[in-house]
Amino acid sequence: MTRREIKFGVIGCGLMGREFASAAARWNHLTTEVARPRIVAACDTSEPVLRAFCDANPGVRATPDYRDLLASPEIEALYIAIPHHLHAEVYVEAIRAGKHFLGEKPFGIDRAANAAINAELAKHPELVVRCSSEFPFFPGVKRIVSFVTSGAVGRVLEVRCGLLHSSDLDPLKPINWKRMTKFNGEYGCMGDLGMHAVHLPLRLGFMPRDVRAFLTKVVHERPDGKGGVLPCDTWDNALLACRCGDAEGSEFPMILEMKRIAPGHTNTWFFEIVGTSGAARFSTRNPRTLETLAYQRGQPQAWLREDIGYQPAYSSITGAIFEFGFPDAIQQMWAAYCDELVNGVSAMKQPFFCATAREAELSHRLFDAALTSHRGRTVVPIDADACP
Repeated sequence: MTRREIKFGVIGCGLMGREFASAAARWNHLTTEVARPRIVAACDTSEPVLRAFCDANPGVRATPDYRDLLASPEIEALYIAIPHHLHAEVYVEAIRAGKHFLGEKPFGIDRAANAAINAELAKHPELVVRCSSEFPFFPGVKRIVSFVTSGAVGRVLEVRCGLLHSSDLDPLKPINWKRMTKFNGEYGCMGDLGMHAVHLPLRLGFMPRDVRAFLTKVVHERPDGKGGVLPCDTWDNALLACRCGDAEGSEFPMILEMKRIAPGHTNTWFFEIVGTSGAARFSTRNPRTLETLAYQRGQPQAWLREDIGYQPAYSSITGAIFEFGFPDAIQQMWAAYCDELVNGVSAMKQPFFCATAREAELSHRLFDAALTSHRGRTVVPIDADACP
């Protein structure tokens, strides 16, 4: 069967743009019949970065102006991977141009920028606009979603989720745009890492009703790479203690962690849920291991460690005995996006779709409240209409 082809343009040819290109180049890795992305044009403001991207991907047309991609009738969809301060301008113009796109989090440098994006998107409900978030596409997470939605957890007692790494532990690491508020935004690590912490909880219906935030700035200046130093004014670490509720009216705590300075962690995503009937936890530290706990009255309470191997949402040529990794999660996320773009969410070949603009909006409500909470050292309620 010939796979339907989606012609993409890439705006922003840095690390994640290259990850998308890599995933698209090895699409034959997938055995599930899902539409194939083909990158036909790319844009970046850095000429060396753009040239390197196109050299690595023969046949891709280069342009320094993203509006060339928006005006191209050949391009059906976009991947937009640009600094946060540019989101509102570029995302809004892409929507007005009638382009489907998957964009990087947090969908706007702040809540006002996010509101502008969503206001324009509301005028174009036909567009499939999603937010990049790859970690829930690990096989272990797929199993946890099934475990929770089956009711096996019972009444939820506690939820924990987060993304931890230690890449900023070295104070002599040169500064980049993610460490400067004017480019990254006041959210700091929440804007950069936050969607990874909230995507799965939000998808499961766990919207915080209030939050007490603890934000930390560890390194206050960094080398500029030119012999000088620049202020490093973004939050390095964030811990959000949230009060959540379920449809039955029960409440439970949820702890969300987003840390750039977490010694011992290279890039650890984790999720844990504990309830009155069962529990489950998964971490990318042990990507092939799923832990579950199902118990009954009077019976032993023991964690089961299961080696789940390579069991992706979209099947591939890789055998089940092998280990799933980050490049696989990226490709699975893109498969889900292409699947939804062609078939619609109700007819996807598997049920887990990419993070939505609505979920990105909810993350902004949470992070905005977290900033207020930290400033006032108090618990701050989340907008009532955001809560389930």
